[in-house]
Amino acid sequence: MALEDASRQIDDAFTRKDAKGLSYENVFGGAPSFLRRRYSKELAGVDLVVTGIPFDQAVTNRPGTRFGPRAIREASALLPCDPPFGWGFDPMSEFAITDYGDMAFDYAKVSEVPRLIEQHIGGILAAGVGTVTLGGDHSITLPILRAYAEKFGPIAVIQFDAHSDLWPDDDPERIDHGTFMYKAVKQGIVDTEHSLQIGIRTECADYCGMPYIDARSAHEKGALWVAEQVKARVGDRPCYITFDIDALDPAFAPGTGTPVWGGLASWQAAAILRDLAGINLVGGDIVEVSPPFDTTGATAIAGAHIALDLCCLALWNRKAT
Repeated sequence: MALEDASRQIDDAFTRKDAKGLSYENVFGGAPSFLRRRYSKELAGVDLVVTGIPFDQAVTNRPGTRFGPRAIREASALLPCDPPFGWGFDPMSEFAITDYGDMAFDYAKVSEVPRLIEQHIGGILAAGVGTVTLGGDHSITLPILRAYAEKFGPIAVIQFDAHSDLWPDDDPERIDHGTFMYKAVKQGIVDTEHSLQIGIRTECADYCGMPYIDARSAHEKGALWVAEQVKARVGDRPCYITFDIDALDPAFAPGTGTPVWGGLASWQAAAILRDLAGINLVGGDIVEVSPPFDTTGATAIAGAHIALDLCCLALWNRKAT
């Protein structure tokens, strides 16, 4: 059946009639929406949207994450032919997931971008639909969290990262991917009592009350232990996952702006995410995928898998028993 479907399916992103179902379109052809989902701005009847924010003008080192959403969508073309392995359900067939496309903005008016991001995500949330966002550098997460906090109150955040992103920055005009968490904590939109950072392996003078599990602890104590710590910390509260791809070791994800050795292996990240099933995930993002430095495409592949796992986590508690 799959081979027959592959012979007649093309451009599912525009031609598919139903938001639900697997796709057997040839991996190497067609329009690259995320998971071959339908491109649509309509939110009625939608369970979850994937949207891109191709912004990278707040980086401290290598740029290129503006091309991240496109690369992740292309890498995801291999994934919608089968249910995701190990999850025990098929989110693509049980739920209506659509690709909302990228957020529009004027690249020459950088100061306007955070407000536009907050409005973009806030509008989707107002329709009762959760988001998985493809970045973009990590600065995009601050206005996303503002939109989520507007709906849910101070939110629990699970941050996968090599860096704490807690550099002191009290200038409201600055936009910096290394200070987004500092500002989120200081602005009271993150519930630090029920949040956790994972994979940290760079120094930070003041963690501002944000607890962390460093990469070495994750290696030595294992993925299941990490997931258990997260679940104990988050409980049943609404939570948000922000996954900086540099949480992975450069051996697994070289295409990023600030790579740091000693990070998580891709299998560790996959195991942790799967073991988080059951948390009350209301949204998430994958950021800092920089295709110009992704010589093999491995980073975009990891980003696509992470984004799919975020979809699985967001829909897990609503799946058919």
